[in-house]
Amino acid sequence: MIREMTEQERQGFLAGPHVAVLSVASDDDRPPLTVPIWYGYRPGGNISFFTGTQGRRARKTRLIRRAGVLSLSVQREEFPYRYVTVEGTVVRTDQPPSAEQMLAIARRYLPEEAAQMFVEAELENPGPELVLVTVRPDRWLTADFAEEGER
Repeated sequence: MIREMTEQERQGFLAGPHVAVLSVASDDDRPPLTVPIWYGYRPGGNISFFTGTQGRRARKTRLIRRAGVLSLSVQREEFPYRYVTVEGTVVRTDQPPSAEQMLAIARRYLPEEAAQMFVEAELENPGPELVLVTVRPDRWLTADFAEEGER
């Protein structure tokens, strides 16, 4: 049986180290831009992620700034399936993000030493200037396919 998650369940799920899929409206005849991202989230707070302003990252940054709103979907890929989709408003874009802001996100996905190396490489790269995007969750859509005893 499919049921909606409680607020506490969805916030706890979103706080886990899942890869999110970001979707933002396009500014031409193409469909919305949809890409996987690492993100940061603490229950009850905003969602943040970083991206760049050059190359393939530039389109994402431009579309996010233009639209001012986006959707993020986070899922559990094995049974019992669960997902949280967030529709939100962009409330800040910090350019460039601090090393600590980037580490807060990278540490969710990588061991400490690898997170440090990843952030150092991102900050030392003379290529794209980085942007930290902060999103306020406005609406939620959730589903939990677990049976009562599996929660």
